[in-house]
Amino acid sequence: METQPKKRLTLKNSSRGLLILTAVALFGAWLILTPDGLLGKSDAIGYSVCHRIEARSFFIGDRQTPLCARCSGMYLGMLVSLIYLLRYGRRTEFPPLKITLPLSLFFVAFGVDGLNSYIQFFPNAPALYQPTNLLRLITGTGLGMMVPVFLVPVFHQIMWTERSERPALERWSQAAPLLGLVGLTSLAVYSEISWLLYPLAVLSAWTVPIILGICYALVWVMIFHKENTYAGLKQAWVPLLAGFTTAMLQIGLVDLLRYHFTGTWAGFQL
Repeated sequence: METQPKKRLTLKNSSRGLLILTAVALFGAWLILTPDGLLGKSDAIGYSVCHRIEARSFFIGDRQTPLCARCSGMYLGMLVSLIYLLRYGRRTEFPPLKITLPLSLFFVAFGVDGLNSYIQFFPNAPALYQPTNLLRLITGTGLGMMVPVFLVPVFHQIMWTERSERPALERWSQAAPLLGLVGLTSLAVYSEISWLLYPLAVLSAWTVPIILGICYALVWVMIFHKENTYAGLKQAWVPLLAGFTTAMLQIGLVDLLRYHFTGTWAGFQL
């Protein structure tokens, strides 16, 4: 008779196999049903999170980017910050107030500029100033940069058996290069030089499932009470794959719903 440990192992392997099949089937269906080409797939991702209004977007030649100016900046800021923080290892604490408070001005700027820009949808509505794509890009990038500064420590707190009880950014000498990198990224986007903007546009879109996948992975870890049980990425592939699959499920469902009501992959019309 099969022992209890063997039953548990069989169930565990079956669950993992089902997860892999689900991930492949879902991602495959999404690839088939969405527009052709790398930019077409990127458009479909942007379609699930962004209004994609032409007047509020940048262009690669005569082709609109997958995300609007604000969302392009926001997700590229997240990507740059996420990659930058990898160099500091598994730090689990938030930056000290001397760094957090000044950088929090990006949250304020994002909110103010977003509200001021939204008001423009209403004719004759009062506005603080004339919104521009440059301001949308800068405020979006600033907010995006801040997200991993708080998300990454939470990820390390929840996932790993071994971690470092230190702030993600301890000094301004660590934060300043990050500001410089996101600034250069914004400049590259704003230049609208095709050979620069094309890869940045694709990266901005595919950062969406990466960030969503990380968040959903943490949710799955907590649902199954697996906190602080992983030594590294090799051991954590199951919740990470589950997170990415859930992220793609969300993107696919929003795509489906939006396309059902609009009948087009294009952005909203002003």
